[in-house]
Amino acid sequence: MSTQRAASWGYAEEFVPEPEAVERARTRGEQLGCTPVGPGTGPALRLLTAATRARSVVEVGTGAGSSGLWLLAGMPADGVLTTIDIKPEHQSAARQAYAAAGIPAARTRLIAGDALQVMGRLADGSYDLVFVDGHKPDYPAYIDAAARLLRTGGLLLIDNMLWHDRVADPAVRDETTVLLRDLGKQLRDDPEWTAAMLPVGDGLLAAVKA
Repeated sequence: MSTQRAASWGYAEEFVPEPEAVERARTRGEQLGCTPVGPGTGPALRLLTAATRARSVVEVGTGAGSSGLWLLAGMPADGVLTTIDIKPEHQSAARQAYAAAGIPAARTRLIAGDALQVMGRLADGSYDLVFVDGHKPDYPAYIDAAARLLRTGGLLLIDNMLWHDRVADPAVRDETTVLLRDLGKQLRDDPEWTAAMLPVGDGLLAAVKA
């Protein structure tokens, strides 16, 4: 990448200022050992959520709530975010973040537990958007579950799909990189999805369910 392109990418990543509530949640998440979404990914989540007018959203990987705040910011006032994380301490931090941002408690449903088990209890075809940012080896299973949960025309968003610039390098063959590279290609080539790779943050793959 040329210096000019690198500068443009950096400018785009920082183009939308991070709200104070998100900054606090991100800092708290880093202290807990979470990996919050990047400064370019959050605004993209808000934009895509708003563009699809998503009222029912599932998030896999609550973290400390920074990504949830971006999703909620794009949802209508009656939208509900169902967010899943295996660690209760993460969800406790997220609950604090939502409250500090003035999000009514009725707009969030925080579920602590294994995401695949929780997703298995959610209703088929009842969600407008699913955002996946969880345990990387389980990504293929998350996508299968998301396909069941999403309505026709629903949007799937998957974070970390460029995986620290490793996915784009065919010489990199570690297990996680190969898994994410293959998963991206499968979604790209699957007629049941209309997919694009967005070069924000660590790579955000977006796919619309046919």
